[in-house]
Amino acid sequence: MLLASLNPAAVAAGADLGDAVRIDGVSLSRSDLVGAATSVAERVGGASRVAVLATPTAATVLAVTGCLIAGVPVVPVPADVGAAERRHILADSRAQAWLGELPEEAEGLPHVPVRLHARSWHRYPEPSPDAAALIIYTSGTTGPPKGVVVSRRAIAADIDMLAQAWEWTPQDTLVHGLPLYHVHGLVLGLLGSLRVGNRFVHTGKPKPAAYARAVRELGGTLLFGVPTVWSRVVEDGDAARALAPARLLVSGSAALPVPVFDGLAALSGHRAIERYGSTETLITLSTFASGERRPGWVGLPLQGVTTRLVADDGTELPHDGESIGQLHVQSPTLFDGYLNRPDATAEVLGDDGWYHTGDVAVIDSSGMHRIVGRESVDLIKSGGFRIGAGEIETVLLQHAGVREAAVIGAPDADLGQRIIAFVVGDAQPDELIDYVAQQLSVHKRPREVRVVESLPRNAMGKLLKKELAQWV
Repeated sequence: MLLASLNPAAVAAGADLGDAVRIDGVSLSRSDLVGAATSVAERVGGASRVAVLATPTAATVLAVTGCLIAGVPVVPVPADVGAAERRHILADSRAQAWLGELPEEAEGLPHVPVRLHARSWHRYPEPSPDAAALIIYTSGTTGPPKGVVVSRRAIAADIDMLAQAWEWTPQDTLVHGLPLYHVHGLVLGLLGSLRVGNRFVHTGKPKPAAYARAVRELGGTLLFGVPTVWSRVVEDGDAARALAPARLLVSGSAALPVPVFDGLAALSGHRAIERYGSTETLITLSTFASGERRPGWVGLPLQGVTTRLVADDGTELPHDGESIGQLHVQSPTLFDGYLNRPDATAEVLGDDGWYHTGDVAVIDSSGMHRIVGRESVDLIKSGGFRIGAGEIETVLLQHAGVREAAVIGAPDADLGQRIIAFVVGDAQPDELIDYVAQQLSVHKRPREVRVVESLPRNAMGKLLKKELAQWV
């Protein structure tokens, strides 16, 4: 059963929790979740797929849960999505209705409201593990977003793998304030909690004070955040120190800067768990609760996951901690393909079952992985050298005059690509160029440093390097 903690028989027998889910001022017990979500299931059962405006509310929790009970695939739609992108998601997914909250523009779809106090105790058979659970639209970089079809089997496998790696149990209280339309907030945070059986607390927004309060007042033990969240926590020293009683701090969705890792360790006593994955693969790599946590490295393959590094000519590269190659993944958590896009699916998913992540990485002899970045923007080929942008960014962030840093390669007639760094801070460009040359090989120094007010990021805190390239 995908949502194992919501087994109606177990709930009826007393396996309940006073507030299994806390979100937007609403507390739901497991009995509430089963009764209200089953009422939702009765209203959407038989639909091919429905759209859910993924606001951080109890209505969203019940909408998603009800669809999973009924076996209806959910299309999570970001609440802040633009009109053109929303129309694309609805048309491409062929969603039949809006379930739960209604956006300002319904685009002609009927609306099925979620009633928080409605209850039904109808028993639904568990859908096939191979059935689609979610269709999550990825941010488009070269075109409109693509719908990633994620099966129930993949979600269950990933949560179980992470529960083992993080020693995640029903005794945990999981806390985050992340969006409910991405893997991090929706699959790991909400669905993970409904499978494992722990208490789930959503803070509304991922503010440092809210995380500190959740630990202090609600006993938060397992905290999820993106690097931007943890950076703000470190800046608020009191909030960081308040997280000391937690069990694990987990960072993902982008690389955690080493200075932020070190700051969390110094202030909270926690060396953060880092993990790696994508919408297409879910989470495949992670550091372990009982293992080494090395700043700048995202960990080992989870149980059942296999990885390889591939050179430009297709040959496999050694796991020597130095060789940079394309990262390929095999995993029971792989997606079923892009909706309506067999061509795009074939570009990244080989007949041999290997998913081509589009990321470049380094693997050491112990199997620990370091993500260099996206092959398209983070692997810089300059003067005959293959250089990872992330390595330079890490060094720049260690300079006292730099708060944020992003490095890209720009076309250059002589070098092929020249290294350009964008930084937020008060350091002088020439000073930073010399600093990198002193810390790394000279050929890895930026040829140009631009000091800017801020760096472009998406809702999950990821740098938008394609946009930076436009600045050049």
